[in-house]
Amino acid sequence: MRPDAVRGHLDALILSVLEREPLHGYAVMQALQRSSGGALDLPTGSLYPALRRLERAGYLQSEWRMVGGRKRRSYELTTAGRRALARERSEWRDFAAVVEGVLRPGTAQA
Repeated sequence: MRPDAVRGHLDALILSVLEREPLHGYAVMQALQRSSGGALDLPTGSLYPALRRLERAGYLQSEWRMVGGRKRRSYELTTAGRRALARERSEWRDFAAVVEGVLRPGTAQA
């Protein structure tokens, strides 16, 4: 998958994997890879700024925890983050339906 393919959707993807449980940054990256069958391989230069941005927006909260004997910052969704994720999912369904309608064979307008 092209790296720029997730542009505009990264926040929703991050919120979605954090919906299940709090995770530290590297675990978020692993969860995205696992749930995408390896198609999403984000550089840390994209992930960590997005986590900080989502926290500043009030969609995530974080705290330092011991994970595997190391101190790591773990992130979890806030109530506002859950609402934002629901909006993102709704907007994605609308967008995907429009794109599918255009790309479906035999639907091109003359």
